[in-house]
Amino acid sequence: MLSEELAAVRCDLEDFAAEMFEPFARADQRRWGGVYLRGLLLAGGRKSVEPMAARLGEDGNRQALAHFVTSSPWDAAHVRARLAWRMQPVIKPTALVIDDTGFLKDGDASACVTRQYTGTAGKVTNCQAGVSLHLASNGASAAVNWRLFLPGSWDPASPKADPAKVARRDKCAIPAQVGHVEKWQLALDMIDETRSWGIEVPQVIADGGYGDTAAFRLGLEERGLDYVVGISTTTTAQPEDAQPCTPAYSGRGPHPVPAHPEPAQRVKSLVIAAGKSSARPVQWREGSRPGSGRSGFKRMYSRFVALRIRPAGREIRKAAATAELPVRWLLAEWPADQDEPVQFWLSNLPETTPLPVLVRTAKLRWRIENDYREMKQALGLAHFEGRTWPGWHHHVTLVSVAHAFCTLQRLNRSPKETASA
Repeated sequence: MLSEELAAVRCDLEDFAAEMFEPFARADQRRWGGVYLRGLLLAGGRKSVEPMAARLGEDGNRQALAHFVTSSPWDAAHVRARLAWRMQPVIKPTALVIDDTGFLKDGDASACVTRQYTGTAGKVTNCQAGVSLHLASNGASAAVNWRLFLPGSWDPASPKADPAKVARRDKCAIPAQVGHVEKWQLALDMIDETRSWGIEVPQVIADGGYGDTAAFRLGLEERGLDYVVGISTTTTAQPEDAQPCTPAYSGRGPHPVPAHPEPAQRVKSLVIAAGKSSARPVQWREGSRPGSGRSGFKRMYSRFVALRIRPAGREIRKAAATAELPVRWLLAEWPADQDEPVQFWLSNLPETTPLPVLVRTAKLRWRIENDYREMKQALGLAHFEGRTWPGWHHHVTLVSVAHAFCTLQRLNRSPKETASA
């Protein structure tokens, strides 16, 4: 019985690989794409080329696998587009989720490696940083687009350029037109590219690394997209009822412009002023651990405050083209056992949006952490040992394809069948 299940999975994998790698110009590229994919999915330790080749038996040609992932001239964007087309009707995404993850490195020869902060290590360390875009719903998610962040030290046009790193650009095959771009702009570029594939999901979720940047939020609004994004406690805003006023004209100099008489406050202060009694309980999903939920699993539950506020800042005021700042949602999590709120989000969802919808949308970001964990622990996302720009993009794309295949198997088979296979 088990051999029949394994044969069915392998047949599914061959069909899936043929679909994903159909754009490849040559038959040998399609072949090694399928072999690399199988290497990522086989149980074992590291998923870099050499140990994968050792596990692949007669297909374990280390040189061919290394050439395919590092040097073969195939466009990762074509595979990502096909992956997005394949996964959209399955996932039925309610949001695009944006985040970034670190790829820890011992040396300094890999493309775009530098000392920088990464949540992967929780500190500043030597690493690459990859920005990813995921299609997500409550039931499933898939990483369908990637960017490798190029620090200013690798950009010859940047005042932070490091001559030694700039000199390595050619060896790392970094395209000449690629320069330093902030991560939030990379995220907007990925959204534009994904929409150009015909993937229209009108809602974006991101953490405070993106939500704290007003230019990112304004970029989403310019694209007609709703968002729920994390923000830090230092983000400032005016209460909803705050109105600008125009100081009296003294008769000299330019006429004064309307302004708020009181300085903007930190969002944490606004929530504390509303009081802990304004927090309402919300359950947003059931987790994977045993508990008292309807399905027998632990309920994901906390208390939240939702306020209507006017985010402040020079960029927002300039974009508004008026003295009156736009009104947005401020969502804060304030657990019953905490003296202060612990997490904050900003959203442009409609004023009529119920509190549970705000909470469940904000908390959908857990899907991306689940994707990273699965891709890193089981599929070797961070195991690529090549040093080139194309190689990195090829590897993360192939890992995304492998992860999507696992997601399809999980959705199409019973839990018992999936575990056996």
